[in-house]
Amino acid sequence: MLTKRIIPCLDVQDGRTVKGVNFVELKDAGDPVELAAQYAEQGADELVLLDISATYENRKTRLDLVKEIARQINIPFTIGGGIGELADAEALLQAGADKVSINSAAYKNPGLIDELARQFGSQFVVVAIDTKNFEGVPTVYLRGGRDKTDSHTFDWARQAQERGAGEILLTSMDFDGTKKGFDIATLAELNEKLEIPIIASGGAGNIEHFIDVFKKAQVDGALAASVFHYGEILIPELKKSMHQNGLPVRI
Repeated sequence: MLTKRIIPCLDVQDGRTVKGVNFVELKDAGDPVELAAQYAEQGADELVLLDISATYENRKTRLDLVKEIARQINIPFTIGGGIGELADAEALLQAGADKVSINSAAYKNPGLIDELARQFGSQFVVVAIDTKNFEGVPTVYLRGGRDKTDSHTFDWARQAQERGAGEILLTSMDFDGTKKGFDIATLAELNEKLEIPIIASGGAGNIEHFIDVFKKAQVDGALAASVFHYGEILIPELKKSMHQNGLPVRI
């Protein structure tokens, strides 16, 4: 049985880690290089860095920051933000990324998923989806949650899988930053429809929330930010509790 993954996320803007609620009201959460080193030392299974303003500022992810973080960690490293073509992914790979996360660019050009999977392998390609409930329907949003689409979240996730995505990173905008728990209902339903791994994002507030999402939604990984950044949950304690609850975990 594959171990369940604990994944801290660094949302970076202007070289600093930030965190908000429902994608707004961003506050400083620390230096991304220092945080990355801490998480690797604490036993995080992977690390995700999202350059959250790259897409709407129409620029690339900062390679200098990626290189600096990559030197500090020895765990799989996923980068997202401003990736629009193969050359962008190649540059991040050379800078130290193990995987890339594509969101708005993949939706606007679904063929990018095919190209990345062919060039680098499906395991390199994470398709991130920001979802929000609109009139009772899980709906895809783009550009950091700014733009609503007409696509059902499950339909887009299935297409991403068919095109070669290695996993789906699903962030529930309704739950993001609320610390009330993950969107288990949506995650569980999506997991029934897909064959590739799903990473849950949005809503973690305590250790029980992680245990719930792994047991009830059967996701492969759980991503969180502020609860780790501000020391509200320590990764060693989280993993110990997961192990005690019968979840396969790397300790």
